[in-house]
Amino acid sequence: MSKLIRIGTRDSELALWQAKTVQQQLQHLGHKTVLVPVKSTGDLRLDKPIYEMGIVGVFTRILDEAMLNNQIDIAVHSLKDVPTILPQGIVQAAVLKRGNVRDTLVFKNNEEFLSQKDAVIATGSLRRKAQWLNRYPTHTIVGLRGNINTRLEKLQDNEDWNAAIFAAAGIGRIGVRPEDAINLDWMVPAPAQGAIMITAREVDEDVLTILKEINHEETEICTTIERQFLNLLEGGCSAPIGALAFIKDEEVSFQGVLLSLDGTKKIEVTRKEKLGNHHNIAQFAADYVIDRGGQRLMNDLRDEEKQIQVFSTRNLSEGQRQLFKNVHAASTDFLKISFNRISKPVLKSKIDNVIITSQNAVEAILSSVPKEELQFKNIYCVGRRTKRLIETKIGKVKHSENYAKDLAAYLVEFMDGTEVTHFCSDIRLDEISTTLQNNHIKVNEVEAYKTILDSEKIDSNVEGIMFYSPSTVDSYMINNTADKKIAYCIGETTATEAKKYFEDVRVAKIPTVESVIDLVNEHYNH
Repeated sequence: MSKLIRIGTRDSELALWQAKTVQQQLQHLGHKTVLVPVKSTGDLRLDKPIYEMGIVGVFTRILDEAMLNNQIDIAVHSLKDVPTILPQGIVQAAVLKRGNVRDTLVFKNNEEFLSQKDAVIATGSLRRKAQWLNRYPTHTIVGLRGNINTRLEKLQDNEDWNAAIFAAAGIGRIGVRPEDAINLDWMVPAPAQGAIMITAREVDEDVLTILKEINHEETEICTTIERQFLNLLEGGCSAPIGALAFIKDEEVSFQGVLLSLDGTKKIEVTRKEKLGNHHNIAQFAADYVIDRGGQRLMNDLRDEEKQIQVFSTRNLSEGQRQLFKNVHAASTDFLKISFNRISKPVLKSKIDNVIITSQNAVEAILSSVPKEELQFKNIYCVGRRTKRLIETKIGKVKHSENYAKDLAAYLVEFMDGTEVTHFCSDIRLDEISTTLQNNHIKVNEVEAYKTILDSEKIDSNVEGIMFYSPSTVDSYMINNTADKKIAYCIGETTATEAKKYFEDVRVAKIPTVESVIDLVNEHYNH
């Protein structure tokens, strides 16, 4: 063919590497080519709006526009970045032989953090985040964007990061894979990861014929199954979906996975079919996932994409989320708890009066010694749920109040003796200790656990924030501002802290998560 084939590509190092690979294969077959890096869409015009043509891919849109404007003849993409439904007039013309399909862990110093409770992993992928949290639920995931070299630099520049996750094919192709990087064989890759795809105009028959010469059929079969699975599940929703198909001994093997964003829910599917009988694998796998809770999971993911109105600084259970009426809420824990090793002699000694002000303190005590070794005579606590947990796991509670100040007042009036032991956090209000000491009651504070402020930046359009302790307020303010948001607070002490930053502060009638949800419902359904 004497026609010059204009190869469109993005101008990143990886994109240019992939485009040059296509160029070399075409030139080897005797075709004339030229690379056309496309930077922006500012000068491109179409006869009708792009979105009427269904162009939705963030990384592919500028090349789709250039092709429909006849500025390029073909476009080279990482197939995993291409929407499963192509714009009208553009077709998949070829897929090159697939590279490394795996995700790779690049760590800064060593891999010891993999066996530790706390670690910080960087990735901008929802799929990688969900699978990592499913395997390492106590680790923290931070966002990571930019080209490969930029992401590698960010890993080195952030002192508290332990590692970052990359596509093995990407860092391998441009020659920047560290020698000690680890392939994550347990992590299901993105559909079509590691594959390079070429698109062309549907009417350009000469170009389509040429591209058939460099198409790798085995890769085409496998990536088609993976992308069909994605399409059948996704329906336009960004979701943590992994899929991998491969051919061995004339047999097609498939593995697929769908997860919740936080990794707590995971639905897996596997399937094998003889080559030639493989055409229904994607449908079978998608139906299998949907029938086992996948539909509900996808609905939850689509709800996450809606405009969030209220954000909870404590992770909400499924039952609690269903209590909202015409309100879209999101949640995550803004506090992390780390139990201390409490001195066994302290716990095993006879203690006449014990104060426990949180469920975390209960768990911290029991993580240090079994309940049979405890010799607590009188237990006083704050909160209904704390009381319920104590009576389930330790023993009877002599008296409880909903608020710390009310418990302190009760103890001053009715407690036997002049000494108490208070199991508490390193971050706490001094309400109980101050009141008791002012009334000549000695308080022995035992730091049972540490409270770690662990917030994230939330969308500035969120209208209200749900707080459950002064610490959740403090954690929120590290990465966010009050603006004109409403603070929904579980109690008066939390509200006192919130009033330092928020103009509109509302307090629940009783100190429960459900009561805070009632506050939110009252505002939106008044």
